[in-house]
Order: sequence, then structure tokens, then C-alpha cells
Amino acid sequence: MANKLEVVRLNAWFGTSQALKGISMTVPDGAVTAIIGPSGCGKSTFIRCLNRMHEVVPGARAEGEVLLDGENIYSPDIDPVQIRAKVGMVFQRPNPFPTMSIFDNVVAGLRLNGRRHSRSELAAVVERSLRHAALWDEVKDCLHASGVSISGGQQQRLCIARALAVEPEVILMDEPCSDLDPIATAKIEALIHELKSQYTIVIVTHNMQQAGRVSDSTAFFYLGTLVEFGPTERIFTTPEKKETEDYITGRFG
Repeated sequence: MANKLEVVRLNAWFGTSQALKGISMTVPDGAVTAIIGPSGCGKSTFIRCLNRMHEVVPGARAEGEVLLDGENIYSPDIDPVQIRAKVGMVFQRPNPFPTMSIFDNVVAGLRLNGRRHSRSELAAVVERSLRHAALWDEVKDCLHASGVSISGGQQQRLCIARALAVEPEVILMDEPCSDLDPIATAKIEALIHELKSQYTIVIVTHNMQQAGRVSDSTAFFYLGTLVEFGPTERIFTTPEKKETEDYITGRFG
């Protein structure tokens, strides 16, 4: 399986506090990679470095390489905005724009790219993106309602549709189900399974069972370091490192 992303000696800081320490790993193309580990271990910082969102935080910086299809996204001549179009992000809490309709939420990213689109072009993008996010049938008759007028689970799928609308290559998900009930969580997990046929997905999760259900590979982070990375089944059944086994079996974390 080809690698979509390759991370080489990645370090990240918030001011003088180092959050990531020499992370090197690959992210396979067309698969789901889960990032697990206790709170504060660098999981969210890591995926925010994969689309250069980490550096948006005042005082934050990163060093090392993140290769997307072989090209270092931290090269001086690379536009971070273009990287964020290729590597989309879905956050922990659903964050539709409250003053925008469902329709306008989906196409918000397209309208920021500077190219004019006809209403029919936008309508086609909205339907395609909402269908890919398994939300079209639920909202097709209320597209002009507020993006926050629907349920939490629907709002999270709306945010996924918004990320898909700009046709990214990679989708990053930072604990996308942590605020959702079990039914909504099951829908998001089913959606992740469907999307991996078209996208490379990296998901941060605090839920070990979820990582086991949705991912092909799993990386275990601890204190800003990558302890172990490999096929999910092996990581959960025969981990090589004692720290991994202790975390998975609930001895700490």
C-alpha cells in the first residue's frame, strides 16, 4: 500500500514547551489511521501539524518534514492555505457557522478560494458533499435552515460535508464523536468506513473500541513521543511495547 503522508523527525512547540519529540511515521493511502494515547500526549498537536494548523496558534512552531505525495508541506514556497484545502480537518465539537444556512455552510470553503461559481455549480457541490456525508436525505428539504438547527450528530456530518466540498485528499478528524450519543457515533463510524475508499483518513480518538472498529493502522503516542505504530489488529492483540500494552489494557491513561 502506498503512503499518502510521511512524517520525518517532526518536533512541535507551544512557546518553550515541546509537545512533539521526533515523530517519524507513515500514513497509508486510502486507509484509516488512528492516533491513540492519554490526554496531553500530543495527539491533536500531531494532526494539526499535518495541515499546518498548529502554527496558527500564537507562539506555536514546528520543525521537521511532512511529505504529502512526496512533497514537504513545510517547504518555504508552499502556501499553507493550499495545504489546508488538500488536507481537511473535522474538529472535536461540531462547528457549523451559526449565521449560515446548511447550504452556505457546505460551500463556505469554495467561496473562500477566490473562484466564482454559479448557483447550479454550488447546488451540485452541496448535493454531492451531503450525499458523501450521508446527510442529504435528512436535510435536502431544509437546506436554507440554519446550520445549527439540526442535531449534534447531523451538525458533525455537516462539518464533514463542508470538508469534502473542497475535494481534499486527506481528512483529519480530532475526536469527532466525543460529544455525540451512541446512535450518532455509529453513523459517523459507518461514514468513515465508506469514505476511506476515496480519502486517506487520520482520526484521533480517546475511545479504544472505536479505534479498533474504524482503523486499519494505529499509532500510540505518550508524552509527545510515538511509542508504537502498526496494523490495528496487531497493536491491540500483540503490542511490542509494554507501554502500549499497559495503555490498551487500562493500566494507565
